[in-house]
Amino acid sequence: MSGQVGYDRATGEIPTDPEEQARLAFEGMKQVLEEAGSSLDNIIELTTFHTDLHGDGPGFGEVKDKYIREPYPSWTGVGVTQLARPEFVVEVRAVACAGR
Repeated sequence: MSGQVGYDRATGEIPTDPEEQARLAFEGMKQVLEEAGSSLDNIIELTTFHTDLHGDGPGFGEVKDKYIREPYPSWTGVGVTQLARPEFVVEVRAVACAGR
């Protein structure tokens, strides 16, 4: 799955806090996976895109660790100059297995 960004799906609001954007992106990912019969525990590869990789990295890591647990998937964090909208500071992409 790709393109999970941090916005409130109920209101369409985009928070300015990077950690809140990360939380909302993981909540969106969780919802999509559950609707597909899977879960965050089935993620095998995680790629995250950050407009301030070093500045927001520690806070993002704390949020990520609340959603992604051992055994950890392969994870690559990528610094980018911009995302789809200027308000977005993080985007999350994952590959997961679905249940049979």
